[in-house]
Amino acid sequence: MKFLLVIGNTKVANINGITIAGQSPELVKYTPVADAEFLFHRLPRSINQIPVSPQGHPTPAIITKAINRILKVPTFVVRSGSMEAPKVPFVQISSMVGGDITLEDGVPNCNEIEEYAKIFAKNFQDEESIIIGESIPGGTTTAMAVLNSMGHDFISSSSSEINPIEIKRGTVEKALKRINFNRSTRLDRKAIAMHFGDPVLCFISNFIDYYDGKIILAGGTQMLAAYALSNGNENLEIWTTKYVAEDKTATFKQTAKELGVKYKISEVNLSKSKFQGLRDYERGVVKEGVGAGAFMVLAEKSGLSNETIVNSIDEIYEDLISNS
Repeated sequence: MKFLLVIGNTKVANINGITIAGQSPELVKYTPVADAEFLFHRLPRSINQIPVSPQGHPTPAIITKAINRILKVPTFVVRSGSMEAPKVPFVQISSMVGGDITLEDGVPNCNEIEEYAKIFAKNFQDEESIIIGESIPGGTTTAMAVLNSMGHDFISSSSSEINPIEIKRGTVEKALKRINFNRSTRLDRKAIAMHFGDPVLCFISNFIDYYDGKIILAGGTQMLAAYALSNGNENLEIWTTKYVAEDKTATFKQTAKELGVKYKISEVNLSKSKFQGLRDYERGVVKEGVGAGAFMVLAEKSGLSNETIVNSIDEIYEDLISNS
């Protein structure tokens, strides 16, 4: 088993109020590279702190890191459209940031990304299973645009406790209007990815098509869009957090059923954490990302107790706080 963390940026994240995946609009740009770097180092190298929300809630990368220091799943970083190159070894797919879908195509270089995803996937054919996670601020909105354009009445989840649904809907409507899209419009998956997607979705959906082993999509609403953009794969499941699956402002379970994709939900409970920022996950902040949901499920399947998981997360967070 290997873990691929796919990082990217989309200019959709610049739309006011659409994401809190960073302490400030400037730091949001660094969230993907900082998430990747934090998995390998005590602190990110591109910024001298872990990504946090404006309210101080820590990145879900802390969950993935805490669990994987026990499980030791080999990790590969895939750069597909990140604004900066991460300061860790990585696989270069694309440095072209995703476009603002209200003004321009989201992934004009999707064909090139497909070509590289195919080459990369073919080199993993000896692996029986791959976990794929993501970090891309604004990605839940591009996912919503993709699935809405495919006829699904889909509402994506949000890293915010209050899902900015109306901002997302307005963004999707503008994106559809930009190409005069209506209910009678029929586009193939590549065109949908190009017009409404982001470089992370483009890479993951194409990796799904060219990899023959078992795929675990680590994430929530964005991974539904990645699956929908692919040609389908019977040997695939989405593993996510209960924070996404039980989000009443979103449609994860309904859309998963419509797509016919299997999923598993982690029951890890962070309410016993020593830190408020982590306990607040139980209120629906942050929810998912950087493979957290899949590593929670994997930890449970590996027999780790809730106490062991929470203690490992707390130890890493305590180290960050005590040495900050």
